[in-house]
Amino acid sequence: MPDQTAPTAPTIPPTPPVPLAALLARSDLGLRQLAGPSDASIRWVHTSEMADPFPYLLGGELLMTAGVQLPDPEVYVARVAAAGAAALGFGVAPVYDAVPPALVEACARHGLPLLEVPPQTTFSGVARAVWLLMARAREEELRRVSEGQRALATAAARLEPVGAVLRVLAGRIGGWAALVTPEGSVLDSAGPEPSDSQRVGVRGLVRVVAPSADLPHPAPSRKPPADDTTAADRRTRGSAPDAAAQTPQGLEFPLEAPAGKGRGGGSALTASDTVAGTHLSAYALAGPRVLALATPHRAPGDHTIAGVAAVLLTLLTAERQGADEAARSAALVRMLLGGGPQDTSELLGPGPWTVVHARGQGPAPDLGTPLVEADGHRVRALLPAGREVTPHPDWTLGISAPAGLDGLSVADTQAARALARAEATRVALARHRPAGFGALVDPEEAAAYARELLAPLTETQRATLHTWLSLHGSWDRSAVAVGVHRNTVRQRIGRCAALLGTDLDDMDVRTELWLALKQQG
Repeated sequence: MPDQTAPTAPTIPPTPPVPLAALLARSDLGLRQLAGPSDASIRWVHTSEMADPFPYLLGGELLMTAGVQLPDPEVYVARVAAAGAAALGFGVAPVYDAVPPALVEACARHGLPLLEVPPQTTFSGVARAVWLLMARAREEELRRVSEGQRALATAAARLEPVGAVLRVLAGRIGGWAALVTPEGSVLDSAGPEPSDSQRVGVRGLVRVVAPSADLPHPAPSRKPPADDTTAADRRTRGSAPDAAAQTPQGLEFPLEAPAGKGRGGGSALTASDTVAGTHLSAYALAGPRVLALATPHRAPGDHTIAGVAAVLLTLLTAERQGADEAARSAALVRMLLGGGPQDTSELLGPGPWTVVHARGQGPAPDLGTPLVEADGHRVRALLPAGREVTPHPDWTLGISAPAGLDGLSVADTQAARALARAEATRVALARHRPAGFGALVDPEEAAAYARELLAPLTETQRATLHTWLSLHGSWDRSAVAVGVHRNTVRQRIGRCAALLGTDLDDMDVRTELWLALKQQG
């Protein structure tokens, strides 16, 4: 059982927030707010009739209950509020004919919104309404991001692309966007100017992310800045991280530091802070340059739109490595306007390609390719599949399977896993093993784990358990297969569960035991 006295801070689901007012506006539900603020946001729906649901709440949810176990409303509401629930929905009937006044008073004291759910409205109906509102919010966010990407790509193709991109970005986020130097000097900007205190805050963020002149200048991560709230803050109602801050699919090398953390010299690629109610963000670019933002509010999709602008500004301001600038810009615009990786074939060639991940000390390994992203002790590289990769002193390498341009995202994941396997097994170089899910587990480690897991069982018990699992838990068919009475099978399986200290009705447990038994043959 989870610890019910001091559970760790819950991780709030990364779902789009649904304003409580939007749910109350659904006349077909007939919900009525009896207590608490009306500006909460719902990110989840959970139904529980436990006396203390705290250990099972993620935070940010609408908790539905009929009050089956409600001995002390004050204690109950205090625990629900401490868990970070967004609101409490109380179903009238069959247990209570009306919402208990003590519950209304407790919710008012703790600032927890309380909704009365009429008898004709089912809890599943409320949940369905929340999911529909979430789907609409996600669609609106994707539409906004898509329109922002197109507008930024169009701006990047104009005669003065840097200023055009900043103007479009400032208009999309409703704030100030600027290209600044590591010293804080503004090279170009658009949108309403920030206050003096906000400029001081921006300069502090620039010092966190500004690349140092003696370090490589990697392109900015497409991941958004870390949320500027603490873990305790995120336990409050409706304060989950922005759902739009999910990482876009594709090659990614996360290098962010929390707001206010890090040091100068490129220790982080993004940073954020809040000054006088204005959200400040900084994105490291090549050059060295920094994209600075100041916005009075954060809408879903802002981080993604800013990330696209950061990528464009990096390409527009960075020194070229010999590729034709017109071809590079044209390929980039085609990708942002809906094209795929194959649209870069005129610059890279059709492939196949191999992705290499490396981690180590000292000078970065020379892999014979200019397509390298280096950050201190970590390196990623893209090179032709036919090129030989050999071990390098003081470095550990992971190599993907050959892939075309449309498979580079998968190849990136393969290289990362191969590097992790090489570090775990202490070898200098590991290649991707294309052999299904079984290849993701080291055979020796799997065999050792299987021996340890099944050690309490005798050979007879293992054989019976193997047969029972293979026949999907059928007592009669297992008895026929083993050649014993069905009660004997029950007794053996029950003994196995006791020796292993686990619940054999749990599918996860069954799957793990099945894989272990298969490992032992």
